[in-house]
Amino acid sequence: MDAPLRGAWLRAGISRDDGPLRETGHVVWLQTGTFYADSRGFAGTTSYEGGRVTFHHDAGTPGHDVGTLRSEGTLMIETGTNLDGSTFLEVWTPLPHVEGPEGSWTTGGAQTVRVGSHVVHVDAAGHGTHLLLPD
Repeated sequence: MDAPLRGAWLRAGISRDDGPLRETGHVVWLQTGTFYADSRGFAGTTSYEGGRVTFHHDAGTPGHDVGTLRSEGTLMIETGTNLDGSTFLEVWTPLPHVEGPEGSWTTGGAQTVRVGSHVVHVDAAGHGTHLLLPD
């Protein structure tokens, strides 16, 4: 499946190379149209080829992620391969407060994405910040 055109997700866990599912921090992914931002410190655009999705890192940490997405109830499951050949499985849960304004802005090597009350800003150095705006 393609990434949804709009949404905000909190990562519930990650498994690397078929290891145990763990959560290592507060990780938020925002998607609006073909633009996304990940609070780990990368943002950019998504593209699709067949059943595979590529998250191009246009701001922050260089690189890209290639994988597949599938839904399991309300969860989004992402599986794929990193640039170094290692594999990952990530489980994402939908966040509330996604109604309202949305957009993506890029300037000076930084990118900001807003979906409803959620904002993720990624600076050119690869620092990501998730903000929850008041209703």
